[in-house]
Amino acid sequence: MMAGTTAFLLLVSVVLTACTPHVGAGHGFSVEFIHRDDARSPYHDPALTAHERVLAAVRRSTARAAVIARSCVGGVADADAPAPSGDGVVTGVVSRPFEYLMAVNVGTPSTRMLAIADTGSDLVWLNCTDDLDLSPSRANGKNVPPPVLFYPANSTTFALVGCESGACRALQDASCTPANNCRYLYSYGDGSRTSGLLSTDTFTFDEGRSDDATLRVAKVNFGCSTQNVGTFPADGLVGLGGGALSLVTQLGNDTSLGRRFSYCLVPYSVNASSALNFGARAAVTDPGAATTPLVQSEVEAYYTVELESVKVGNSTFEPHRSSAIVDSGTTLTYLDRGVLDPLVEELTKQIKLPRAESPEKLLPLCFDVSGARDGQVEATVPDVTLQLGGGAAVTLKPENTFVVVQEGTMCLALVAVSEQQPVSIIGNIAQQNMHVGYDLDKRTVTFAPADCATSYPAPHTSV
Repeated sequence: MMAGTTAFLLLVSVVLTACTPHVGAGHGFSVEFIHRDDARSPYHDPALTAHERVLAAVRRSTARAAVIARSCVGGVADADAPAPSGDGVVTGVVSRPFEYLMAVNVGTPSTRMLAIADTGSDLVWLNCTDDLDLSPSRANGKNVPPPVLFYPANSTTFALVGCESGACRALQDASCTPANNCRYLYSYGDGSRTSGLLSTDTFTFDEGRSDDATLRVAKVNFGCSTQNVGTFPADGLVGLGGGALSLVTQLGNDTSLGRRFSYCLVPYSVNASSALNFGARAAVTDPGAATTPLVQSEVEAYYTVELESVKVGNSTFEPHRSSAIVDSGTTLTYLDRGVLDPLVEELTKQIKLPRAESPEKLLPLCFDVSGARDGQVEATVPDVTLQLGGGAAVTLKPENTFVVVQEGTMCLALVAVSEQQPVSIIGNIAQQNMHVGYDLDKRTVTFAPADCATSYPAPHTSV
């Protein structure tokens, strides 16, 4: 904890859909992020308007932030979560709510599965069965297809992982079966749990264009989950954290890509997918790029940077708390009141628009933009600058700080932390139209402004 600074725990809980070039390709590869509300997502509700989807994301943000806070304050586990058995591991990871989805191809021949991707966890796991008892765990809401299950017996490249392996030892407190295979119990901050046997198989990433645009990685460690407690609204989860079992680390170890990745999130208002990049494509060299060092996190799986101050106009505000999370799975940005209250006061002075009521009183500052002329909103809303460690300054444009939550009402997408939720979070609205790159070998994070839909178009693959 450092006085006058805030450590941003970077939990980027993203979810993707894959595409790639050859193993060892110098240019790396890119994958497609599909937002849960995208028309291509099985969770898309066509009955909702665009504004109603934003408001729903705000509600999910509140729920997710509360669980993340319990994870951080409690050290690793959700304070309300049931205690795991002796052969399990509890992490501070949150499996739901989520915002993005990913398709992953596993096995030979491959099975295509829709998964959550989360930089706040390391384990890659998939709903898996080989005529074993598995209760389907995807939420069966309207228009949501049943979960896809992976059948190990159908894959010629599938293998179980032994208890004495390094991968099994990386799972704290994993246990051994009578056949000396590695069994895991992985618990999340919201009380959800998944268990099964640690396994390996070939993971294939393809652009859907030709066989030449395919990356196959053999013997990727993943959890073959046969029991889930709680609702996991996908076919599994892909960990993108910095640990030994994360997809990022395994790609770095098994290919020439290195342990680096980046993403570029398109705004909610743009009808396009986002992109996640690995290897050389993850280098952030855009104009205005700002690099900040990673620092130690309270939760090991998260990426942490320092926030030294927040600036708007000629006013600068320093945070009092030292723990905050940058999370693509959280919609809103959460700041301690030492920053947020004077920031709201300053924005109220500078923005010359009529005030409006917040829908459901979820957001602290709203304006009536129903009579605003083209360009008036952008002209009146000032930039907000985050001063990070190492001299990095990240500028938040109006699209990063405000969101239209209903017809004619624009609200500040920054809210205060509370006693129940004391952890600051930088959410995905704040990260829209930014190229954000993580280099786990150099221990840095780089931010750069970008037109994500144009400069980093996502490849399209079938979901």
